[in-house]
Amino acid sequence: MSEDFGNDFITIIDDDGNEFNLELLDTIDYNGETFSAFLPADMDEDDPDYGLILLSVTEDENGDELFESIDDDAKLEEVHNMFMTIFEAEEGDEE
Repeated sequence: MSEDFGNDFITIIDDDGNEFNLELLDTIDYNGETFSAFLPADMDEDDPDYGLILLSVTEDENGDELFESIDDDAKLEEVHNMFMTIFEAEEGDEE
């Protein structure tokens, strides 16, 4: 994701109708699927629920992106490890 264009933000609505503003950190393709990593944009970093949010990305019949939770714990761990490897490499490049 290019920093030249600024940060990307989305608003998602959960099954209970609650809205959440998320900042997109990165998107990857892994094992034939697409995943995005987000941070809560409207939550204090000291909040105990603050942290990385990983979602699976698919497209509906209109080409709109759909974001879904990753329910398989093994897949979630694999995707988390992939993002952490990317983020750690980017952090090393900045130093």
